[in-house]
Amino acid sequence: MKIHLDLDSYFVSAERTRYPHLVGKNVVVAKGSDKKIFSNIKKSGSILGDTGAFNSVLEFSNNYGTDLQRAWREEFIDEDGAIHGIVIAKSYEAKRYGIKTGTPLKDALHMAPELYVLPSDHLFYQELSQNLKRFLELKIPILEQYSIDEFFGDLSGWISDEDTLEFISDLQQEIMERFNLPISIGASRSKWIAKLLTDRIKPYGVTVLKAEDVLAYTHDIDVNEFAGIGAAISRKLNEHKIKSLGELRERPALLNDYGKMGRDLYKRICGVDEEKVIPYNDRRGIGISRNFKAIQERSEIFRRVIILARYLSYTIMKLSLNPTTFYFKIRYEYGIKSSRSITYDRLFNERFLIDLAKKMIYALDLHPSHKIHYIALSASNFSNRANYKTYSLLSLNRDRKFAALSNKLNEVRDKYGVDMIRYARETLIAPARA
Repeated sequence: MKIHLDLDSYFVSAERTRYPHLVGKNVVVAKGSDKKIFSNIKKSGSILGDTGAFNSVLEFSNNYGTDLQRAWREEFIDEDGAIHGIVIAKSYEAKRYGIKTGTPLKDALHMAPELYVLPSDHLFYQELSQNLKRFLELKIPILEQYSIDEFFGDLSGWISDEDTLEFISDLQQEIMERFNLPISIGASRSKWIAKLLTDRIKPYGVTVLKAEDVLAYTHDIDVNEFAGIGAAISRKLNEHKIKSLGELRERPALLNDYGKMGRDLYKRICGVDEEKVIPYNDRRGIGISRNFKAIQERSEIFRRVIILARYLSYTIMKLSLNPTTFYFKIRYEYGIKSSRSITYDRLFNERFLIDLAKKMIYALDLHPSHKIHYIALSASNFSNRANYKTYSLLSLNRDRKFAALSNKLNEVRDKYGVDMIRYARETLIAPARA
C-alpha cells in the first residue's frame, strides 16, 4: 500500500516543540513584511540544499528568545501602532474561532481570546522537516517529500496490507515520542486517495482504506476536497452541477476535455491511478520574493531588486545550477500585477542576473505613479545532461570571467556571511529608475 503522512498544523506544532506551554492554547504563526533582508543589520542565513523541488533554500534564523510578546509586537506593530501581517498557520484551538490561513493578524487578535502570536521561523521549520525526513527514510523503503509537512511512502513488499494499520499506528506514535510532532497518516492503494484520507482524519488520525471500499467511501465527498481539482476545473464542474466525487465519476467526459491531465485525474478519483511514489524530484525552479510596505520611490525599489538578485544568485551558484529561464514579477498596492519570463542560453553568473533583474523590473513597471509592495525573482529550465544547452559564443568568454568572479565572491560569503560582500548601490540611494 501507499501512505500519505501529513503533519498536523505543522508550523504551530513545530513551535510547540520549543515552547511546550503553548500546547492546548490558541496559537497562530504570522508573517509580515520582511524587515531583515533589505536592512543593513547582520543576518544569519543558511542554505538548505535538501529541500527538494518546492521549498526555499536560503532562510534566515530568527533569534526571538523566550519573550514571545515582545517578539511579535516588534515584528508586526508599526511605529504608529498599526498591526500588519497575516496568519499562515493556526492551532486547532484557534481554528474553532474562525481563524483561517490568510486572516489578517489584526482581525485574528479580536477573534480568539488569549491568542498567542509567533513570527514565522522558516529556517527552524525546514531544519525540523529535514530531520523528520531522515528518520522516515529509515522506516519507509520508498519515500517522497511532497511539501515541507507532507510525505508519500510506498510499503509494497515491505509491509503486508493486513499489517499496514498497525505499522502506521506505531510510526505515528514513534514520531510523537521522538519529535513531539503530531502527524496524521492515511493508507490506500492510490497515493492520492491516501492524501484525501489524511485531510479528513486530521488531527492525529490513522486509517487504511482498502481498494474495494474506495468508491463507497468517496462517493459523497465534495469534489473541491480532492487534490488536483483547481479553480478552473471546479468552476466547470459547478456549471454542470457536479458536487461530489461520485457524481464526477459518472461524467468522465468532463475531465477528458483536459487531455492527459484530465484522464490522469479521473483515474486518481477512482483510486486506480497506480502512480508511483517518487523518492527524489529534480529541482524545477528556485526563487526569492518579498512583501513589504508599499514604496513609491523607484530608487529604493531598484535597491531591493539588486539585493534579491544577489541572494538568488548566491543560492543558485551554491547549488551548482545553471538556469536559462528567468521570471520576474511586481505587485502594486491595489492588486495590479505585472510579470514576464525570458530565456537566455548563457552561462550563469551574478552580474548577469543583477543586470537582467534591473532591466526586467524597469520594463514591468507600467504604473510608475503606483506604489509597489511585492517583488519576485525566480529561475528555472536548468541546463544539465538531460537538458543540454548550447551557450551563445558572443557572451561566453565574458560570462566565464564573471562566473569565476562570482565563485570567488561566494567563497568569501561562505566564510564570513552572505552580506560580507555587497554592492554600493545596496546602501547608497541610487538614481531614480536606475
